Amino acid sequence: MAFVEIIHRSIEGLPVLARFAIFMALIVAIPQLSRRIHLPSAVGLLLSGVVLGPHMLDVFPQQHPISQFFSELGMLLLMFFAGLEINLPLFREKIFRSIVFGVTTTTVPLLLGTLAARWLGYGLLPAIVVGSLLASHTLLGASIVAKLGVNRLEPVVVTFGATMISDTLSLLVFAICVPLYVSGFSASGLALQIIEIIVFVPLVLLGLGRAGAYVLRRLENNEEIYFILMLGMIALSALLAQYINLPGIVGTFLAGLAVNATVKDKPAKNKLEFMGNTLFIPIFFIVTGFLIDPPALVHSLTQDSFLAGGIIAALLVGKWVAAQSCGRVLGYSSIARRTMWSLTLPQVAATLAATLVAYKTFNAAGQPLLDGRMLNGVLIMVLVTSILGPVLTQRFAPRLLAIPAPQDPAI
Repeated sequence: MAFVEIIHRSIEGLPVLARFAIFMALIVAIPQLSRRIHLPSAVGLLLSGVVLGPHMLDVFPQQHPISQFFSELGMLLLMFFAGLEINLPLFREKIFRSIVFGVTTTTVPLLLGTLAARWLGYGLLPAIVVGSLLASHTLLGASIVAKLGVNRLEPVVVTFGATMISDTLSLLVFAICVPLYVSGFSASGLALQIIEIIVFVPLVLLGLGRAGAYVLRRLENNEEIYFILMLGMIALSALLAQYINLPGIVGTFLAGLAVNATVKDKPAKNKLEFMGNTLFIPIFFIVTGFLIDPPALVHSLTQDSFLAGGIIAALLVGKWVAAQSCGRVLGYSSIARRTMWSLTLPQVAATLAATLVAYKTFNAAGQPLLDGRMLNGVLIMVLVTSILGPVLTQRFAPRLLAIPAPQDPAI
């Protein structure tokens, strides 16, 4: 503690530009260091935010307006890129199988996560939100299967396609729960919210997709305007979502899906990804780390281990049941089913973004949708699954090359 106090006193008088330089140094150094120790960059940035945040060294304040704005923009870009990165041609190749696996790998963890949260003492809506967090997944193992050359094999293609289904469904469940928690439950309110979502989703996917595609095609030779227009789409889709009481991340994810095919391989899109991935998204992960109180996190690991253990167990079992049941129906081998399971384990991008929104969402009584206990539990889950998923993928995926192609069953 004395060492921390000495460091804290020495940095109290640091000028703003010096703090900014530290921030930039973190963004450059932490991802490289994380790769050396085989840790996802997002987790490394998150941990650096914990160390330098207000609960430890206090280099950066938790509520500074500039860092909060950059973090918010990073979160929106993260979900926009998630929509852009879904491989629609791969999804269309095995669309029915992808839908089957996508619905299953969403529904089973959603139900188990909800039951686990209810068992831990959470109300129905917070419990469903926890379940929705477990329903999605981040394809951290994508680079592993690509390097091995198994990314064109059917079980991997189906898993990649299922990502689109699971991310979309989990965000829609989340989108229904958030306004209900804020305004309270009513049958008419729920019906109105569902109607708004039914109108909003095709409005963004079809309306923004077609109008945006038309305008972007007309401006594809003007890179500067093309770039600004994509940023405008992100802002517009987030504002439209917030207008009907949905989280902005839902709108930006759908906007990414809407213009997925149009902006593919365009220079302006690559520049936006470069800017987002090198500046704003790392800032989002670092600023999220500011929220973590290490003593509370240690307490969660020791005195409140049932919480973190419960949601991790619900995730592992839910994704396992989904991969095994669908894999058997689709005629996949045991090692293919295990590979599908490992690919759907990591919980990073969408999980962190949705968790942060839920943590900052309050009802009329001033109670957060997800409290500090669950925030710490989710962060522990992110750390565990972001390491476990790629490790298991590295173990299972190479053995896919040694098995014959599956026979097509009825589906």
